Amino acid sequence: MDEVIISRAIIESFNKDLLDALSVDVAIAGAGPSGLICAYYLAKQGFKVAIFERQLRVGGGLPGGGMMFNRIVIQEEAKGIMEEFDINIKKYKDDLYVADSLETISTMCSKTIKQGVKIFNLINVEDVVIRKDKITGLVLNWSAVSWSKLHVDPLAIKSKAVVDATGHDTEVCKIVERKIGPKLKTETGKIMGEKSMWVEVGEGQIVANTKEVYPGLVVCGMAANAVLGSPRMGAIFGGMFISGRKAAEVVKGIIKRK
Repeated sequence: MDEVIISRAIIESFNKDLLDALSVDVAIAGAGPSGLICAYYLAKQGFKVAIFERQLRVGGGLPGGGMMFNRIVIQEEAKGIMEEFDINIKKYKDDLYVADSLETISTMCSKTIKQGVKIFNLINVEDVVIRKDKITGLVLNWSAVSWSKLHVDPLAIKSKAVVDATGHDTEVCKIVERKIGPKLKTETGKIMGEKSMWVEVGEGQIVANTKEVYPGLVVCGMAANAVLGSPRMGAIFGGMFISGRKAAEVVKGIIKRK
């Protein structure tokens, strides 16, 4: 074995995937559960999808479960999604089920990749590409560049739709608000802000909040509740999963409309 050959194999393989991702049907910011599920269902329907995750690992807050107890709760409505991914769940009481958070996220990640989705970790969304008041792509840089506060110019990719699945931080919507102004489809045109925990309300509203909030830009998962001003939910993830599946349908409608 030769060190240079090993290095060449890594660089050539990665560059091939990155070059292919310069033009996609859907670009998703954030490889948390809602982003992964959205990507999975889109890829399953034949769309070309790439996910860009700023952290080293995927999963958002899901691996930590509730307060570092690596378990999550889902409700009956999300049971079908868990069954489709072949994730073990155990009934707790009434319509609530418990799952291992590590099995959940690792299985979702694996099956999403096997569906054809390309996931690029350690890449940060720095800006959006806009054409005639429509989001048409993302501007990207290595996460280490932003963490180190280096002045290094980014590169861009083109897409037919963008999904903000960045969770509580709503990174893409923040960029749109900062660069374009208060033009989001909210009551104020701005990010409304996440409210304090109220599981029952938050779980119901997260699906309703999963929508196109600017032409070409869809929010899902916790980003949807943060942008539309709804409560957080904690370690119950059924709404997050359903939001990801709904986002795929919203995106599909945007691409068909185009």
